[in-house]
Amino acid sequence: MKIHPLITKTDELEALCERLATKEWVAVDTEFMRENTYWPELCLVQIASDEEAAAVDPLADGIDLEPLLDLLVENREVLKIFHAGGQDLEIFHNLTDKVPAPLFDTQIAAMALGYGEQVGYANLVQAVLGITLDKGARFTDWSRRPLDKRQLDYAIADVTHLIEIFPQLLEKLQATGRGAWLDEEMARLADPSSFAFEPEDAWKRLKQPSRNPAVLGRLKAIAAWREVEARGKNLPRGRIVKDDTLGELASHPPKRQEDLVKVRGLSKGWRDNDIGARLMEAIENAEPLSPDEMPKKKPRRPGLTKDAALVSDLLKLLLKIRSKEAGVAPRLIARASDLEMLAAGVREDLDILSGWRFEEFGRDALDLVEGRLAFATEDGKLKMSRIEA
Repeated sequence: MKIHPLITKTDELEALCERLATKEWVAVDTEFMRENTYWPELCLVQIASDEEAAAVDPLADGIDLEPLLDLLVENREVLKIFHAGGQDLEIFHNLTDKVPAPLFDTQIAAMALGYGEQVGYANLVQAVLGITLDKGARFTDWSRRPLDKRQLDYAIADVTHLIEIFPQLLEKLQATGRGAWLDEEMARLADPSSFAFEPEDAWKRLKQPSRNPAVLGRLKAIAAWREVEARGKNLPRGRIVKDDTLGELASHPPKRQEDLVKVRGLSKGWRDNDIGARLMEAIENAEPLSPDEMPKKKPRRPGLTKDAALVSDLLKLLLKIRSKEAGVAPRLIARASDLEMLAAGVREDLDILSGWRFEEFGRDALDLVEGRLAFATEDGKLKMSRIEA
């Protein structure tokens, strides 16, 4: 495989993307920094086919990333391969309002093939290729220039190995008939709505201090205010106001700006600065949530009763047995919350009661809960037995 020098010019990038556009698939990874910013700062893009690999410098003077972005989000003929690509996809969505497609995530595929839950890239490379990666550059400040050879070698290895791993995972998926299992997961990963939301919806991601419409109305208003401030200043949300402080402000709103100094988490400067004034304006203009906006009451958590807890434990044991038999990571099949809901009698809107999950696990889980399946031991080994009606 040919490894190109760091690409810093638009014409070099255009030529690379023209060649990559003729391939069936490419592997993609990014390096970014976001500790001190609201928006992740894209510092490096690595991309490879089966013939060549390169790192692209988005910070190079005058470089235009349009050829690369077109390849990733507009070209539907080339499959884009990522590993645990959620944050990479977020970056490209921020740049284009679109998500790379079609896509394939090797971490999700690895779960379907029994490599473990949320297997890391280094572990997957070791398991599939028998190669131990050098982790020495993983804490690099990727925004600093120049990047040395070791850093670039480390970064490009993320795609050169990925391009080798993908065909092996694909072959195993086809051999086991599990390729269709991943369609739903990949579609969820590629959903643009996962990466874009309006400031007015920011409150939905926070812990709700109460179900009082006035309190939640204030939470909605000040969460939106914080989102606008953080985006405008390009600072992490917590640098503006921490989540706990938002909850306190919503529950016990100050009457005057000078009272902000009494709120834990806010400094004395808030009593008379501009940002404090904007916060007070958001609080004062907040309106109670309408009945249509009120969040639905969460169903009573299953597992609170002793009987439900015992049934849930049996379902977890069944999941462990079935996932081991199938060679699939348990988390890909079912979440603990689904098992608890099933144990409590819920039968609607559960992923394990539809599609491939039902065939692999849900049918047996339902039979266990409803008394048609039981655990037994034979020669000292645990086994499942059907109960005749």
